[in-house]
Amino acid sequence: MSLLGKLRCVTVDVTGTLMAYKGELGDYYCMAAKSVGLPCPDYKRMHEAFKFAYKDMATKYPCFGFDAKMPNIVWWKTCVRDSFVRAGYDYDEETFEKIFRRIYSSFGSSAPYIIFPDSQPFLRWLRGKGLKVGIVSNAEYRYKDVILPALGINEGSEWDFGVFSGFEGIEKPNPKLFEIALERAGNVKPEEVLHIGDSMRKDYEPAKSIGMHAILLDRFKTPDAVEWRKSGAVVLPDLVATQEWLSSENSTF
Repeated sequence: MSLLGKLRCVTVDVTGTLMAYKGELGDYYCMAAKSVGLPCPDYKRMHEAFKFAYKDMATKYPCFGFDAKMPNIVWWKTCVRDSFVRAGYDYDEETFEKIFRRIYSSFGSSAPYIIFPDSQPFLRWLRGKGLKVGIVSNAEYRYKDVILPALGINEGSEWDFGVFSGFEGIEKPNPKLFEIALERAGNVKPEEVLHIGDSMRKDYEPAKSIGMHAILLDRFKTPDAVEWRKSGAVVLPDLVATQEWLSSENSTF
C-alpha cells in the first residue's frame, strides 16, 4: 500500500509551501511613496526596519492583535508606521495615511505573491483521491478571504478547511493549531494526517508532537535542510516530488 492509502487528511502551510513573496518589500513601499510624489525609501533600511517593527508588534499583539481585539488594519497601520520611523522616514499624518492605504491595499491583493505552479494541481490531486485538505497558516483573515482565492487556491476546489492564526488567536509552533485542524477534518486520528510545510520549528516539530506525520519542502535549497535530513525528516524539493513520494509503494514516513 502507498502512503496515500494510510491517510485521510493532508494539511499544508502557505508561505514557502504553496506560494512565495514576489519581489522585495521595498518595491511596494517605493511604489506607495511615489504615488504621493515622494522618493523611494532606502530598500535595505526599510527591510531591516520592517523586520524589527513586525517582530515588536507580533510580540506585543500576537496573532495580528487577536487577544487585544485590535482591528487588522490598525495592527498593520501601527506596524507600517513604526517601520518607516525606524528607517528614518517620519511622514506627516496625511502623507502617511495615503502611503499606508496603498501598501495595505497591495498586500491585501495577489500582487505581491506568486503561487508555485505545482500547488493547485497537487491540492486538487489530493482531493481527487478522497482526502480532506486543510490549510494551517500563521496568517491573517485576508489570506482566507482574498489572497488565496485571488491566486486560484479556493475553498471547496483546492482545500476543505482552514486554520489561520488571525482567526484562532494561536500561532504555530503552538501544537493547538494542529489539534484544531484534526477537529476540522472530522476528528480524524493524528496518525491519519500528514502535514507539509517549510519550517522545522513551526511545521514539522509541532505536527509530529501530536502524532501527525510531517514532511518538509526545501524549495529554495536552504542550508538548514542538511540538518533536517540528519534529524530523520523527509525533505522534498517540491509538491511534484511529494506527489510521487506519496504514490510510491516503497516510501515510508
